[in-house]
Amino acid sequence: MGRIIAVANQKGGVGKTTTTINLSAALAEMGKRVLVIDIDPQGNTTNGMGLDKTNLENTVYDLVLGDCTIQEAILHNVYDRLDLIPANMDLAGAEVELVVNPKPNNSSILKDAIGEVQEQYDFILLDCPPSLNILTVNSLTAANTVLVPIQCEYYALEGLSQLINTIELVQSRLNAALKIEGIVFTMYDARTNLSMQVVQNVQANVRQHIYQTIIPRSVRLAEAPSFGEPITVYDPKSTGAQAYRALAKEIAAREDL
Repeated sequence: MGRIIAVANQKGGVGKTTTTINLSAALAEMGKRVLVIDIDPQGNTTNGMGLDKTNLENTVYDLVLGDCTIQEAILHNVYDRLDLIPANMDLAGAEVELVVNPKPNNSSILKDAIGEVQEQYDFILLDCPPSLNILTVNSLTAANTVLVPIQCEYYALEGLSQLINTIELVQSRLNAALKIEGIVFTMYDARTNLSMQVVQNVQANVRQHIYQTIIPRSVRLAEAPSFGEPITVYDPKSTGAQAYRALAKEIAAREDL
C-alpha cells in the first residue's frame, strides 16, 4: 500500500515544488514506484517535469470535478517508474466550483480517487498550494503524512506554526491518522550564519522529526525546472542531486509512521 505524503507549507517559496519533483525522482531512481499529483494551480511541478501545461487532456481539475477517472488522469512513465497527474490554471476554478456546487465528499475527493490506485505505488506525493483552501484540505485528508520543507531564512518558523495549526484542524475533523512526516531544510547557504541559526532555532523549538539531510542552495537546482528535468537527470553528480538522493533514502528507511 503506497505511502501518501503531502508536501506542504503555507508559506510560499520554501521549496515545496523543488522537493516534490526531486524527491520523487530520487525515490523512483531507487526502484520505488512513484505517483506525483500536482495540486497547485500554477502547475510548476507539471512544468518542472517537462510537460506543456497548455496541452493536457486530463488534469487534477478534471479529476476533482468528476470529469475523468484517476486512471484517465495519470500520465505514465514521465520518468522511469514515475507517474504524474498534472495541473494547470484550470485548477484555480475547481475551488470555486466545489464551493458553489459542493459534493457530499467535498473534502475527500482526492482520498477516494487515490484509494483506487494506492496499491500500485510505493509512494504518492502531493504538491500542495501555499494556502489553506479546499485543495489543500483534500490533500491533507488524503495523506498519511505531511513533509514540511523549510527555507533557511528569518521567517521560517512563521509558516510552520500556521501549518501545524492547519494539520491539527484536519486531524480533529477529517483525518485523525494524519501525522507530520518530518521537516526538511531547503536553500541552505553554508556561507551565511543565518542558515545555521535557522536550523538551530527550529531544532530547539520544534518537537517534530527533522531529517538529517539538508538541501543546499544551488544554481543547478534552480536551473533544472527550466529544462523540465529533475536534478537527478539534469545534473546527476551535483550536490543537489546527492542531497535529494540522501533525503529519499532517509524517507524510504522510516518504518515508524
